[in-house]
Amino acid sequence: MQNRIWHAVQQLVHFGWQQALSCIFPVVIFASLALTKLISLPWVPRYDLLLIICLAMQVWMLRSGLETRDELKVITVFHLIGLALELFKVHMGSWSYPGEGWTKVGGVPLYSGFMYASVASYLCQAWRRMKVDLVRWPSLWLVTPLAAAIYLNFFTHHYWIDIRWWLSALVLIVFWRTWVTFEVGRHRYRMPLALSFVLIGFFIWVAENIATFFSAWEYPDQSDVWRLVHVSKVSSWLLLVIVSFLIVATLKRVKGQRPPVREGSHNSLQN
Repeated sequence: MQNRIWHAVQQLVHFGWQQALSCIFPVVIFASLALTKLISLPWVPRYDLLLIICLAMQVWMLRSGLETRDELKVITVFHLIGLALELFKVHMGSWSYPGEGWTKVGGVPLYSGFMYASVASYLCQAWRRMKVDLVRWPSLWLVTPLAAAIYLNFFTHHYWIDIRWWLSALVLIVFWRTWVTFEVGRHRYRMPLALSFVLIGFFIWVAENIATFFSAWEYPDQSDVWRLVHVSKVSSWLLLVIVSFLIVATLKRVKGQRPPVREGSHNSLQN
């Protein structure tokens, strides 16, 4: 009995360490948000300083080997997806960035795209470190339209009905039989993929509360005093996590189906 408890504790610590390593980029962003709220540089606006920090972190992760070139490509895609969403949402008044900055476009500071990119960074690194695999992954013809519909609903619900709950139900149907497996200390574990979506979405909501507390952005009801972000936002992050995961998983599976490169030939792609 004691051996089992000790083994469980070791596995939990190892799992936590792997998760912490995978969260380096998000941790740096949150630390930067806290630091730049407490300490300001009069010659560099806060948003611009955050952008410099994010760019420097991205370069360091690539040069140090913590991030591969393929992962950088995926993260760049998410940076653009996030910026597009930010530009639209700020324009619609969903939230705002009240601070000044030279690198603001349409009221959106460019560093904000890195907050979405950090989610992709976590997914890519956790996938690689924990040797994630998917069991009974549905057809690409189901996954692609579903991801597109979820992303588009973030835009269209301002003009039409919000179908997020219908989409959530559709996710459960499509991925009902799908499991995600991962390795911790040479032991493999598994959980329903839908449950992993919920867990990641919840922790991003927790992170969002931290981010708004440090004035990364603010919702309309936070303009006078900080308030806890409404728990309904968990559903929004849940759907965004699903989009992120579907894109990463699809790219991983497409790459995995490529024929191996012959020895001696040039290969610019890394795992």
